[in-house]
Amino acid sequence: MTTIADRNPADLADLHARARDAYAAFKARGLKLDMTRGKPSPEQLDLAAGMLGLAGNGDYVTQAGEDARNYGGQQGIAEVRALFTHLLDAPADGIVVGDNSSLAMMHDSIAWALLTGVPGSVKPWSKESDIAFLCPVPGYDRHFALCEAYGIRMIPVPMTGHGPDMDVVEAAVADPAVRGMWCVPKYSNPSGETYSDETVRRLAAMKTAAPDFRLFWDNAYAVHHLTPERVAVADILSLCAEAGNPDRAFEFASTSKITLAGAGLAFFAGSPENVRWYLARASKRTIGPDKLNQLRHVRFLRDAAGLDAHMDAHRALLAPKFAAVEEALSRHLAGTGAARWTKPEGGYFITVEARDGTATEVVRLAKEAGLALTPAGATSPYGRDPRDSVLRLAPSYPSLKDVTAAAEGIAVCILLASVEAERRVRERDAA
Repeated sequence: MTTIADRNPADLADLHARARDAYAAFKARGLKLDMTRGKPSPEQLDLAAGMLGLAGNGDYVTQAGEDARNYGGQQGIAEVRALFTHLLDAPADGIVVGDNSSLAMMHDSIAWALLTGVPGSVKPWSKESDIAFLCPVPGYDRHFALCEAYGIRMIPVPMTGHGPDMDVVEAAVADPAVRGMWCVPKYSNPSGETYSDETVRRLAAMKTAAPDFRLFWDNAYAVHHLTPERVAVADILSLCAEAGNPDRAFEFASTSKITLAGAGLAFFAGSPENVRWYLARASKRTIGPDKLNQLRHVRFLRDAAGLDAHMDAHRALLAPKFAAVEEALSRHLAGTGAARWTKPEGGYFITVEARDGTATEVVRLAKEAGLALTPAGATSPYGRDPRDSVLRLAPSYPSLKDVTAAAEGIAVCILLASVEAERRVRERDAA
């Protein structure tokens, strides 16, 4: 197929007319669809319906004989920590179980670092004249929102397909103001890429000017596969210890996209010193987490094999939706030069890199046709995509039928925006 940029004027005019007609037809369908967030669908939540009856009447005693109805158990019951060693690549005594939100644990870790510092700090981060975080781009908007809320300067780092550009990272951490870095190491949000072993080793071993530098290792998609292959990522905690930086990584995860998004479990994992640091501060905030919910998860998932089988059921629901988006994008856009996109093996998102200067217009066109997409710029710090090109597609929540319809519309919006951008360029050049 001839690219948009290489079409002669007549061909471009013809393509423009066809794209406008296709968009008008899509808009006329009167759809009302929301693809802004990576939420589990009702069918996915139904997979964990059996949890709602657990732990059953009278089933409130842990393996250690503790009454899960009562106070205490700050670190989490032993059996749930043992169950999730598989997911976190951490020993049970290196795991803290929280309530339902890993984002809350990340927030608390940031707040406590600002108030008191972390192991290795000379003083609280808030007493420093400048604090900065490295932010892989495209990245997760809620990570960026945390930094922005607390005045932490954000430094974009480009992704490479195998994780962040480590040459850029290693140069940046020579600045003592750089205290942390956000990482989604497996099936990254939103690019879907997994950090290579070399990337993880370099992150663990790199020399940093700040003695208390921390990797905020958000392992949100550790078991969220879209293919039968279960992609692995290197064990950051072990590699940090081997490199002589045992306290470098704060690891986070949750079961929000495993069991129930609003009623799951969240996790913090790290070195013995980091775990002591976390628990000492958490003990001032709460007398203990919801241990009945922890028992509920153990009774339902049972073991690592049970967790894997449960995630296979998620994959059966998710993979066809991702395939529908891929099919529509390929059919409408392949060879046009209008966009390129990721083909993730896991996670919850597809990233589309549209023509420069068109992402905002694509989102606008979609909205006018009844389709809500993640705002353009959301995958960059401060909501500013300097090229206005990145789109994050979240196909998990709508039904397969609706995703299929939405994917058609998204492809048409991208094509129309690109063709109209090309026409504007030619009109300007001819003036």
